[in-house]
Amino acid sequence: MTIRVQAEPFDFGAEATGFAEQVAGAGAVVTFTGLVRDIPGGLVAMEIEHYPGMTERALAAIRDESVRRWGLADALVIHRHGPLYAGETIMMVATAARHRADAFAAAEFLMDYLKSRAPFWKKEMRADGADWVAARHEDEAALDRWKP
Repeated sequence: MTIRVQAEPFDFGAEATGFAEQVAGAGAVVTFTGLVRDIPGGLVAMEIEHYPGMTERALAAIRDESVRRWGLADALVIHRHGPLYAGETIMMVATAARHRADAFAAAEFLMDYLKSRAPFWKKEMRADGADWVAARHEDEAALDRWKP
């Protein structure tokens, strides 16, 4: 079970293949990768900040919860920090379970958490200025479906 917070780009194909090859007893592997979106007016860069140590502990806790709730064989979370540009990979989750419904549900749970609760701070930098990205109501509401 891997958590990585890194500045460096990662190879989604290699990560997905490596994850799938090491999973024993799974009947399904679900992967998702997020990309930095451009914004109206043009994104110069997305700056992502975090507190080392705290971020990894928070991601490990939510990964462990997903493993427990859906009986996963394994789960992977990779999230980048630093300056990122439109089209670059920003994060990846992979889940492995005996059945696809559990793998999909766990992956969605992890993605919803990463979008709204993971301790990352994002600043959109444009040619005309910069703004911190505020929490969106839709992202917060998505977490409600995962309450026990």
